[in-house]
Amino acid sequence: MKLSRPSLYSSLLTVFFSSGALPVANSASDNAQEPIKLPEPIYDSKTSVEKALRDRRSIRQYRNLPITLQDLSQLLWAAQGISGTGGRRTSPSAGALYPLELCVVAGNVTGLSVGVYSYDPHKHELSRVLDSDKRAELSKAALGQSSINKAAAILVISAVYERVTGKYRERGIRYVHMEAGHAAENVFLQAVSLDLGTVVIGAFHDEEVRTVLHLTGQVQPLYLMPMGKK
Repeated sequence: MKLSRPSLYSSLLTVFFSSGALPVANSASDNAQEPIKLPEPIYDSKTSVEKALRDRRSIRQYRNLPITLQDLSQLLWAAQGISGTGGRRTSPSAGALYPLELCVVAGNVTGLSVGVYSYDPHKHELSRVLDSDKRAELSKAALGQSSINKAAAILVISAVYERVTGKYRERGIRYVHMEAGHAAENVFLQAVSLDLGTVVIGAFHDEEVRTVLHLTGQVQPLYLMPMGKK
């Protein structure tokens, strides 16, 4: 598992205090299309919180079946969706600074072409970044883990540390990692209610993932969450 966080932190702090510009998660392709408005999330289901907690498991094997755009919408909302006034989100964030960025590697999603998409939580929509199937390349960057290659989609949770370290300095690094865990657990519990499987993957080569997904600026990948039908 190659996670080069410690060597990254001092440079992140240096960059923050030398530049006032915030990076973006992904660079748009030359053939950028209109954003894709996601279906509205559903705020009630037959699955109780207690049942979701009881049934949550790491699932690495998926059937060769598509997930729906509604499913994907629900999972993205669970991770970072807007859930209250003032732009408050479904996952707690230190100082409400929201350092996380989400993108989706779509391979078998009904109503969504294969490719890489960035998620805008405020508009609850996707913007296409890349228009090719990146699952095999992402699997290679993650030490060949087959769950990525066979997933209907992969949710990638990344972070811009500067959004938090500007206020909390080095302590903010810890808060970012806590927040990534909050978001991932939300996805796990939401997946149970949708009868989907997922798992969190942290074993990958950071720079290879950044290259595959065209992550730019100071956006650093933290989690890969392949998902599909159990």
